[in-house]
Amino acid sequence: MSSASHSEIDARYRYACDIARAAASRAYSWYQQRQTLVVEHKRDLQDVVSEADRNVEALIKTLIAERFPDDAVYGEESGGEVQGAPFIWVVDPIDGTACFVNGLPNWCVSLAVVCDGEPVIGVVCDPNHQELFHARAGQGAWVNESRLQVHSATHLNEGLLGISNSSRTPAESVSRLISGLTEQGGMFIRIGSGALTSAWAAAGRLIGYYEAHMHPWDSLPGIVLMREAGGVTNDYLRNEGLKNGNPVLLANATLYPKIKALTDNRALEE
Repeated sequence: MSSASHSEIDARYRYACDIARAAASRAYSWYQQRQTLVVEHKRDLQDVVSEADRNVEALIKTLIAERFPDDAVYGEESGGEVQGAPFIWVVDPIDGTACFVNGLPNWCVSLAVVCDGEPVIGVVCDPNHQELFHARAGQGAWVNESRLQVHSATHLNEGLLGISNSSRTPAESVSRLISGLTEQGGMFIRIGSGALTSAWAAAGRLIGYYEAHMHPWDSLPGIVLMREAGGVTNDYLRNEGLKNGNPVLLANATLYPKIKALTDNRALEE
């Protein structure tokens, strides 16, 4: 349980929503002139970054420093020192950059706040659909002004499962899941933004979400959203998840063990 006061967390929650909207507006301006962007590759050909990513992350860091100068910021593009900080903002300025630079709307701004080792705030802003997904521990999850509720499915064939994968994990890890899912009459979707897909899962648009390895700036917002929408998640931050990443599984309490069994991923712990 966090030792921070409710007012301290509430202040950051409100500000995180404001920051996400401002960052999404800035990102959308870049999106409209994406043909002018210089795109670079990071770890592999699917891992891209642009001037827009760096510019939007700089805006987010500036806004956080103006209001909460003692808080740490851990960003996808610039990293950050988090040791000893009471509050850690975990930031992906544009999750889904490959979609962004190719004119596809499957991208978002992703923000989370960790306090005393627990994610307490999650915000995902999708400017293309004018949707702000937001949650604060103990206060529910919302999209704009509407309350979120996890999907009520009891069987895997009752909806779409969000899935993603990266070159960090063997292809077999996701192909095994897809095979087991389709054998049970299920269907899946992959859109290119894990943070946005996990927000959709929390909103009950999908029956769940799974990724064999996910970075904290993409995973933590959806984890807070799913928990506050009444769903179940694994303990993502165990074994230095903030530093190294971990698998992510989000679903309702009935489907969680069924999906987990199909993944055969021993790193998943609730």
